[in-house]
Amino acid sequence: MAEAEAKKPTPQKRIDNLWDAFTTKQPGLVLNVLPDNVFAKTKARHEPKGTAYAHGATKSFDEASAECIAAVNQIVRECKRVNMRYRDPHFDIEFDLKLNIRDCLDSIDAPFSVEKHTRHTGNDSDSEASVPLERKRRGPRSAKRVTEIFKNPRFFVDGASAADVRQGKAGDCYFLAAVGALGEKSGLIDKICVHRDEQVGVYGFVFHRDGEWIHTIVDDKLYLTMSDYREGSRAKNAWTAVANRATSEQEYRATFQTGSRALYFAQCSDENETWLPLLEKAYAKAHGDFQSIEGGFTGEAIEDLTGGVTTELFATDILDKDKFWTEEMRHVGDKFLFGCTIGLLDRWNAPSRAPDEYHQGIHPMHAYTILRATEYEGERLVQVRNPWGYYEWTGRWSDGSEQWTPKAMEALNHRFGDDGVFWISFDDLLNEYQFLDRTRLFDESWHICQQWTSFDVRWTADYNDTKFSLTLSESGPVVLILSQLDNRYWKGLEGQYRFTLHFRVDKDGEDGYVVRSHGNYWMDRSVSTEVTLEAGTYSVLVKVEAVRWRGYLSVEDVIRRNCENNQAKLVQVGLSYDLAHVKGKISETEDSKRQRATAEAKVKAKEKQKAIEKAKKKKYKDWLSNTRKIERERREKVRLDKHKQKKKDSESADDDTNGAEKKQDDEKKEDGKDSEASKDVELAVDVSRKADDKDSRDGKDGIDGKDGKESGKSQDKVATDDDTKSIITYASSVDSVLDLDLSDEDESDEEGKDEKPAPENEGFSNDPWNAVCVVGLRVYSQSGEVSIGVVRPKTGDDEDDTPLDVDDPSKGVSDETVEVGKDEDKKAM
Repeated sequence: MAEAEAKKPTPQKRIDNLWDAFTTKQPGLVLNVLPDNVFAKTKARHEPKGTAYAHGATKSFDEASAECIAAVNQIVRECKRVNMRYRDPHFDIEFDLKLNIRDCLDSIDAPFSVEKHTRHTGNDSDSEASVPLERKRRGPRSAKRVTEIFKNPRFFVDGASAADVRQGKAGDCYFLAAVGALGEKSGLIDKICVHRDEQVGVYGFVFHRDGEWIHTIVDDKLYLTMSDYREGSRAKNAWTAVANRATSEQEYRATFQTGSRALYFAQCSDENETWLPLLEKAYAKAHGDFQSIEGGFTGEAIEDLTGGVTTELFATDILDKDKFWTEEMRHVGDKFLFGCTIGLLDRWNAPSRAPDEYHQGIHPMHAYTILRATEYEGERLVQVRNPWGYYEWTGRWSDGSEQWTPKAMEALNHRFGDDGVFWISFDDLLNEYQFLDRTRLFDESWHICQQWTSFDVRWTADYNDTKFSLTLSESGPVVLILSQLDNRYWKGLEGQYRFTLHFRVDKDGEDGYVVRSHGNYWMDRSVSTEVTLEAGTYSVLVKVEAVRWRGYLSVEDVIRRNCENNQAKLVQVGLSYDLAHVKGKISETEDSKRQRATAEAKVKAKEKQKAIEKAKKKKYKDWLSNTRKIERERREKVRLDKHKQKKKDSESADDDTNGAEKKQDDEKKEDGKDSEASKDVELAVDVSRKADDKDSRDGKDGIDGKDGKESGKSQDKVATDDDTKSIITYASSVDSVLDLDLSDEDESDEEGKDEKPAPENEGFSNDPWNAVCVVGLRVYSQSGEVSIGVVRPKTGDDEDDTPLDVDDPSKGVSDETVEVGKDEDKKAM
C-alpha cells in the first residue's frame, strides 16, 4: 500500500502528463490531398525561395489578364475549327443538373454533427433568414444558354453600375454588395471582365486569391427558376390548362424562361444584360460550386475583386467622426470602397430566435453597399444600396420623407422608387449600421512584397517563435496585411481547426513595438494595419489563435468518405487544396540548408555528450549497486563466521587458557590487516551515503545503521579483494563509455521513457492537438525597395522571450517593464 502510494504522481506531474498527451509530438499539416499531384509539384518549383522582394502591385494582375486573354483566344480558335459553341467540360451546369450530379451546385460531402460552432460566419450564411420569403431556395429547375434565354443579349447595356445588380436565390448578398461597390467606380468591373467572345459563348474573368490574381473561364449557360416545358412539371400542366392554345410551349418559354427575370441566381435590372450572372457564375466556379460562395463579408469579396485590403470597423470605435468623414468616407469610390451591415450581434441572447425582419426598412444580417458620400446644405449624407434591388430605409431622408425638396432631389440626382437605393444621414448611418467594411484600393504607384510560411499553433496562444523580417530602404507609408489561405476555395476540406490572426511590428534594436494589427471580430481571413515606418529592419511577430471544432470531419475522414463514390468532386476540390498549400511548404535556399545542417550537427553533438553522461551515470549506479551488494554479502559472511567461531570457542572451553589468549592476539592482528585492506570499500560506502541521501537516512543497506558502524571491525579478506576489483572495473568501464557508438542507444532515462498514458488522457493521446496554419505577410509600399524574409528559431538555441503586449492582462504581474518614452519620462518627473 505504501509502495503504491509512493508511485502515485504528484498533482503537478498529473497536469504535466495531461498536457503531454494533449499536444502532438509531431505537428504537421496535410499538404497534398491527391496522390502524385504533378500540378502542385510544378507550382512548387516556381514558388520563390528565401527572401522575397517587392514588385509592382499590378504585376500579378497583368500576368493573369494576359493568361486569361490567351486562354479565351485558344478556346475560340478551337470552337470555330470544329464549328461548335463552347461547352465548359469542368463546369457544365446543364448536364450536372439534369443527371443529378450537382457538383456545380453543392460542396463536397463533408457533414458535421450538432456540435457545429454557432458563431455567425458572415452575411446570408447558415440559414436563409436574410432572404425574403418569396425568394426561399428550392433549387434551379433548368439551365440554358444565353442565346436561348435573352431575346437580344448584351454583355453591357450602358456600362456596368450598381443599379444593374439584383440578388437571386443564392445567399451571396455580400458578393453582390461588393459588385455594387465596384459599379460606382468607373472601370473596375470592366477590369475583371477581361475577355470574351459572345458568339462562341466563352467568357474570361480574373479574381484575387491568396495574394495573387487567377483567371477563370466559363461558358454561357445559366440556371433558370422554371423547368422546361417538356419535362412534365406542374407549372406546365397549369399553364396548358389556362392557355389552351396550340402554341403553349412557345408562350410558356416566353413567360417563364426568357429575360433576366427567368434566372435563378443573380440578374441585371435590364432584361437583356448578361454581365452580372456570368460574373457570379465565374466566381462560383473559381470556388468550386455555388454553395461555397454563400455567406461572407462584403470587404472580403471586394478584396477578391480588386486586390485591396479590408479593415473591419465598428461604428462605436471611431474616435474622431469628423476626421473619419473627411479622410475616409468622402473618398468612397476613389481611395476606398465601403460595405455596411447590422444585426450580427442581435441574436447572442437567443440564438434560436429569427432576427427581426426589418429595422426601419433595414434587414439585419444582410450586406449593403455604400455608393456615395456628400454634403448638402450642411448635412452629411450617404447613399446606400440594397443588393436585392428593393426594401429601403424608412427614416430621415428616406423616399418621401419631409427632408426632400425639389431642389434637394435635383442636387443629389435622386428619384423616388423601390429600387433598393436610398439616402441616409451620416449620423444615422453610424447609429444604425454597427459594422463597416472599408477596403483600401491600390494603383500603379504602389509596390507589393509577400512571403508565406507555415506556423505550428500552440494551444496557449502566444507570439510564435517563427517571425517575418521586414526591411525598408526608405521611410514612408506602408500597409501590412497578414492572411491565411482562403478555405472557401476547398469547402469541405477545411478540417477541424479555425484560426484567428494577430501581429505586431517591432523595430530591430529597439524596445517596445511600433504598431499592432487592427483586430477583427468577424472577418478572420486576414488582419491589417496602416502605418508610416522609417527606413530600417523590422520584425513582424505573429500570433495565431486556434479553436478546434470536433463536430467537423478531419481532412482524412472527408477523403475516406468520398474517394470511392465521389471521385470527380474530390479531385476538383483536392486540386484546389493542393495548389493553395504549396505556399505552406518550407523551401530552403542553399545557405539556409547549410545553416540548418550546422545547427543540427551542434544539436547532435550535444545529444551525444548527454548520452555519454547518462551512460557514465548508469555505469556508476551499476558499480555502486554492485559494491553495496558485496558489502551486504561480506557482512553476512562475517556474521556467520562469528557465529561459527563462537560455537567453536564454546566447545573448546576447557582448552588451555594461555593457548586461547594467544589465539585472541592473533585474531586482533588479523583484524588490523583486514581493516587496512577494506579502506577502499569504506570510501565507496562513504560515496554511497553522499550520492543517495534517502538510502542513507533509511539505512536500507545498513551503511549508516547499526551494522554500518561495525564496518571498521573484523573484515573478510576475500570480500575486500572483490571490492578492489569492483573499483578498478568501474574506472575502466567509465573510460570505455567514451568509445561507445551511441547512435542506436535509448537516450531517455527511465522517467522519460514513453509510457502508456493514464486512462483519463487516452482521448487526448489518440487524437492530440495538431494545429498548423499557412500564413502570408503582404506589404504594400510606395517604395520599391522592400524585402521580407522568414526567421525561424535556430535548432538547439535557447528561445528568446517575446515581450507581452502592454495591455495583456498578465503584463502587470510579470517581471516585464513598460518602456517609458522621453516625453512620458519628463512628465513623470
